Amino acid sequence: MAKKSILHMFDPMPNNSPFDVNMALDCDFDVLMPYANVKLDSIHRLTQDVIFSRGPAGVKKTGIFIGGRDIGLAVDMLNTAKQAMFPPFQVSAFADPSGAFTTAAALVACVEKELQKNNNQKELKDCKVLVFGGTGPVGIATGVIASLAGADTTLVDHISEGTAQDLASEYNRRFDCHLSGAVSTYDEDKIKLIADVDLIFCTAKAGIQILSAEVLSHAKQLKVVGDVNAVPPAGIAGVGINDFGTPLANTNAVAVGPLAVGNIKYKVQHELLCSMLAGDKPVYLDFRNAYTMAQSLLK
Repeated sequence: MAKKSILHMFDPMPNNSPFDVNMALDCDFDVLMPYANVKLDSIHRLTQDVIFSRGPAGVKKTGIFIGGRDIGLAVDMLNTAKQAMFPPFQVSAFADPSGAFTTAAALVACVEKELQKNNNQKELKDCKVLVFGGTGPVGIATGVIASLAGADTTLVDHISEGTAQDLASEYNRRFDCHLSGAVSTYDEDKIKLIADVDLIFCTAKAGIQILSAEVLSHAKQLKVVGDVNAVPPAGIAGVGINDFGTPLANTNAVAVGPLAVGNIKYKVQHELLCSMLAGDKPVYLDFRNAYTMAQSLLK
């Protein structure tokens, strides 16, 4: 009898994401097994329970998905799961906490595409970047991806510069990137920050406008903005939900809207989930693989 494909979904939160469950089913996993309130110190034991029960043939049809909201914890869980395995008992594993890795990858790749198209193949490494809402999961992942691509990247918090700087320092240590932190509580703070910026990513809470049209008019070097907020009002004034290279009013920049980002995010997650069942060798997937996939899809 043929082995069924199984995806074990480890989540440190009280419940697994219905979005991730739907995505996994659409990638033809036969069985989904969600686990809530999973602790880091349980990952080694759970992983070995996963690998030893199916035999070398069964592990090829078995995967581990790691969710949650803490991207550092998700990477730690992924690494712990990988360390618990050895040939031939190895299964594929994919970390995407709150969809942060695939969303951030899609956001950066979409903005990068418009940057190159409209600015004589200018690259991220040539750019100064701000991430508003930069202390949440998507914001941190966006900042890490942009920084590792060479951009001068700052995580911007609405309330606390200390919070932004602490998180920048933490993820610099984790991933050997070069993030900095800043605060933008008031419009005058935002005007100072955006004066010489090339790219703006907005990953703040849905339904809250972070940058008004008046504030944006002070960004004289701005080239591209990307906003993941699909709930009115837009996080960045003037960004339409379907924008993909649309001129942004009161600036010389173009905009990438949330549905354009979401379309690529969906495809990235789908392709990575499917890749867990596609080959004979296990794959271990995080934001780096998501970014590479997003770039590939946009070519």
